[in-house]
Amino acid sequence: MFQEIPLKNTKITDEFWKPSIDLVRESIIPYQWEILNDLVKGAEPSHCLHNFKVAAKEEDGDFMGAVFQDTDVAKWLEAVAYTLEAFPDEELERLADETIALIGRAQLEDGYLDTYFIIKEPEGRFKNLQEGHELYTAGHMIEAAVAYYQATGKDEFLKIVCKTADLLCDTFGPEADQIHGYPGHQEIELALVRLYRVTGRRQYLELAKYFIDIRGVGANYFLEEHKRRGGRGIFPEFSGYDPAYSQSHMPVRHQKTAEGHAVRAVYMYCAMADLALEYGDEALMDACKALWDNMTGKRMYLTGGIGSSGILERFTTDYDLPNDRNYSETCASIGLALFGSRMARITKDASYMDTVELELYNNILAGIAMDGKSFFYVNPLEVWPDNCMNRTSMEHVKPVRQKWFGVACCPPNIARTLASLGHYIAFREEKRIYVNLYVSAVIDGILEDPEDSLSPEHTQNTKGSLKIESQMPWKGRCEITRGGEGGKEMELALRIPAYAEGFAITGYDGRPVRWHEETGYAILDEDSGNDPVILTWNMPAAYVWANPMVRADAGKVAIKKGPVVYCLEETDNGANLAGVFADTSQPPAETWEPDLLGGVVSVSIHGKRLAAGAPQEKKLYAAERPQLEDVSLKAVPYARWCNRTPGEMTVWMKELYHV
Repeated sequence: MFQEIPLKNTKITDEFWKPSIDLVRESIIPYQWEILNDLVKGAEPSHCLHNFKVAAKEEDGDFMGAVFQDTDVAKWLEAVAYTLEAFPDEELERLADETIALIGRAQLEDGYLDTYFIIKEPEGRFKNLQEGHELYTAGHMIEAAVAYYQATGKDEFLKIVCKTADLLCDTFGPEADQIHGYPGHQEIELALVRLYRVTGRRQYLELAKYFIDIRGVGANYFLEEHKRRGGRGIFPEFSGYDPAYSQSHMPVRHQKTAEGHAVRAVYMYCAMADLALEYGDEALMDACKALWDNMTGKRMYLTGGIGSSGILERFTTDYDLPNDRNYSETCASIGLALFGSRMARITKDASYMDTVELELYNNILAGIAMDGKSFFYVNPLEVWPDNCMNRTSMEHVKPVRQKWFGVACCPPNIARTLASLGHYIAFREEKRIYVNLYVSAVIDGILEDPEDSLSPEHTQNTKGSLKIESQMPWKGRCEITRGGEGGKEMELALRIPAYAEGFAITGYDGRPVRWHEETGYAILDEDSGNDPVILTWNMPAAYVWANPMVRADAGKVAIKKGPVVYCLEETDNGANLAGVFADTSQPPAETWEPDLLGGVVSVSIHGKRLAAGAPQEKKLYAAERPQLEDVSLKAVPYARWCNRTPGEMTVWMKELYHV
């Protein structure tokens, strides 16, 4: 079974990623703390800490915000935990401890912890699983508490969530006096598995399995619950509720296509993968593989976005991937990365990490500005600011990042993802080290007993170390050195990226290193000692075409370099990007620009565009072919768009055909 390498053992030095990691500690966490306390002018109010103070009877007032508002502070605490594990900080830890103490004071004696129902609707506990998000909220609290315990060794938060989890184990289950329901928004399932793994209490694992096993079995729980409530609900958009929205339309082992709300789906798939591993459940794993294949093969954007519809934030049908009105929520991509990393660890198949890498470099990173203080919730692939209008089908699309959101699940989710990037780089199984992402880092103590690393008394040693020196994502070259006590005993499994042309491994002296391939990983056949092995491959910027069944991209082309997707911005190319045609008969040209967007490779291409002219001088329709003029176009990484002058953006360009 795989073993996760603790974040405290990983020091990221990567030129591309280190600025983002530092940003979490230096900017994102402090900014979001101000947000949680409603101190940022012009930002949507959070009310988050206000609600906990009211629930703890330390402040007067009513509950404010969304029913799941508590999760913002939970994810903030999880980001803090990952940061503290890698960068100890007494002041930040003190702030987290005070926040955890407040959460504890708000918790009811029986373990119940949800400020909405504590303050606003105490008689409604667990009576509206469809909409109430109590189990979703508990899940994020559990994840934060586990992370905080692993980072600091302090167990106060862990005791709080164990008390909540014990209440859930008493409340839900197959017995006659228990509730035979499951969460409307999945999250608790994967959290309970994490709690089981750190506490060893099997009842948590069994409850996670119960929630998954009964979902979609028999009469739909949410429809029956809705009848018991007399049709009363929280969210008007749930009128005419379709169980597929919450993946409760059929038993999970029978599901083969990704349906419904995208975030709910991928969080559930994460739990399914976890449980398939814990129980050796082949049917559950087969469902995971089928859902993954459908989602990434027919329902995922080039940038890694999932969720085509702005209405109900959901999947639609195969190959329905509109670019200007899609949802592609940041949280959904984070969930897909979590799912993919689990599948890679369980199956040892590197192809899952190709998608995880795609998510990290594109849809996830696009969700946050380079200063860490504004965010995208929705990640379109085409933006025309003038038509992003309220009360239209485009109202969910924002042409600029927002300071915060009334529903703000994405910003703290990005924070916890960036802070935990080290978890994605490599994992261990016995003495084999799987390197998944070529991110420059020094990883110590790889061969330590993972149980020792969780002990509060543990001090880091150098039993097995790995030094990764990468030039990604701009150049396909990486040096990897094994060292430390027992370093020579490590067996390296190195991911072969799907986009890598001419992948090769040599020793320091330039001689080829023997290796064989196993499910996308290069397994070294010989001991190269402590000298580095050098990986090289080609990944020039290249044109990409969509499957002909993707109607939105028919006749269009995009640009991709390795895992990095590119886009055109108005600030470089002028307005009306819909009138641009790429000349694919000429290859893209790359330019390293150290002063552009933190240092990126930009791409130049030749093309044509509709000739400029005063719009008012032209008829709306005419029997006259528009004139084209030559143009040189500049593309930049999609993840960095809208960090300069706001304006139009597009990933897909019309192709200029030569027939």
